[in-house]
Amino acid sequence: MRRFNTEGPIIAADHYFVPPLERINLDEVLDLIRSKRYFVLYAPRQTGKTSTLLALRDLLNSGASGDCRCVYVNVETAQAAREDVDRAMRAILSALATRARLLGDGFPQEVWPDLLAAHGAHSALGETLTQWSMADPKPLVLLIDEIDSLIGDTLISVLRQLRASYDLRPEGFPQTVILCGVRDVRDYRIHSSSQNAAVAGGSAFNVRAESLRLGDFTRAEVHGLLAQHTAETGQGFAPEALETVWTQTEGQPWLVNALCARACFDNEAGRDRSRAITRDDLLDAREHLIVSRQVHLDQLADKLREDRVRRVVEPLLSGGGESRYSAHDLEYVRDLGLVARDDPLRIANPVYAEVVPRELTWAAQASLLQDAAWYVDGEGNLDVDKLLGAFQVFFREHSEHWVGRFDYVEAGPQLVLQAFLQRAVNSGGRIEREYGLGRGRTDLLILWPRGGAGGGGAPDPAPAGKYVIECKVLRRSLETTVREGVEQTARYMDRCGSREGHLVVFDRREGKTWEEKIFRREESAPGGRAITVWGM
Repeated sequence: MRRFNTEGPIIAADHYFVPPLERINLDEVLDLIRSKRYFVLYAPRQTGKTSTLLALRDLLNSGASGDCRCVYVNVETAQAAREDVDRAMRAILSALATRARLLGDGFPQEVWPDLLAAHGAHSALGETLTQWSMADPKPLVLLIDEIDSLIGDTLISVLRQLRASYDLRPEGFPQTVILCGVRDVRDYRIHSSSQNAAVAGGSAFNVRAESLRLGDFTRAEVHGLLAQHTAETGQGFAPEALETVWTQTEGQPWLVNALCARACFDNEAGRDRSRAITRDDLLDAREHLIVSRQVHLDQLADKLREDRVRRVVEPLLSGGGESRYSAHDLEYVRDLGLVARDDPLRIANPVYAEVVPRELTWAAQASLLQDAAWYVDGEGNLDVDKLLGAFQVFFREHSEHWVGRFDYVEAGPQLVLQAFLQRAVNSGGRIEREYGLGRGRTDLLILWPRGGAGGGGAPDPAPAGKYVIECKVLRRSLETTVREGVEQTARYMDRCGSREGHLVVFDRREGKTWEEKIFRREESAPGGRAITVWGM
């Protein structure tokens, strides 16, 4: 039985898959190869780059698209050598020889050790490729995967050796080289220890003709992938479940496969092929992926510690309009897949949008003790008024200490609130978050099942179980902030179908006493609804 794939390249006999070569402009790629061009294919991690390269290799070697020989090599093993160029080049040449031998070409294996000894690490790769190209009249196409795993002088040496003999192609050097990694080589800022300087990837590899980006799945591709599971097992997806896969992932390939693998195979209820996969199955799967800190999500979260990522993400979390990031910062975070490539600036998909604040507040959540008894009423419903009242007391006593614990200081108050709420709703509810640059607010929606957690499943999305909390930082007058916030909260309530709304206003102005900051009052919103405003 085939399964959804979350580890490594596609194996057609084992995995459901979107045909890799249908995800790229194959005519453009083949035209670049026929034109003897060198180019880059890049995309975020676990998007399908390696599967695409391997499919392209097989197509070229089948003779269906011209008479050439194509070899794929992954150079990640050389990362361990870091800037020891000699050790790294041994690893690269050995990996290249192994891949060639598996395709029936033993030439590199025969020559590379002697060439390394004779020419040295900074010329051996180029000399090996020259002699290898000349040994067979068929032009050589070389696919180099994980190029950006190489470090400093090692990466510079590889790029420069590929550039130096570019004019010898195709008789004396590969006709085409495709470099594949997370980022476009033109955006590399490589620190060379030997030169004690930064080297631009674009200058070290200025023979790049194009940079092609492998995108996420389209909606049609997501539905087609899920349809393969239905065709093979008879298990369908409820219409709202199909929509949930798309809206939660926006087509990010690993997320699509991971959600469905959990819902259809890892979850006991999902293994019952007589029942359709539901929206709640997928939301439960999403929560499992986040809580278990799956490697893909953990790697992404680890990037949040980098200053260039923080400069982009922090104003998103705080809702502020002021940003201090550069164009290079933004391009880097987009290349990671953390933020969307379109405007306005936003986190790439709802799963990542949930991972970011929860990762930043993980340690805080662990140290916040919550007893469900005091914020759940006698019927098992959530008492948000009591919950926010308790937070107000907590924030007054501990905010200076807690806000200072976050690297994202500008978003500190919002993160403290989210940590407090997350710890509370972990016993059976769920928080959905909306935030973005220039919004001036953070929108939180607590979903809580009617009558309690109901056995740990996803909350009942009925209006009675929806609670809106909107956060704003006081930037102008209090009354203006409250008036705008009440209007925004009311609109969010309408969109969510919520009957209870709260506005939290954080006053971070210097010289204000807590007596001036702390208050609770009711405000009337359009339609006669009352919204509770909390001053912090």
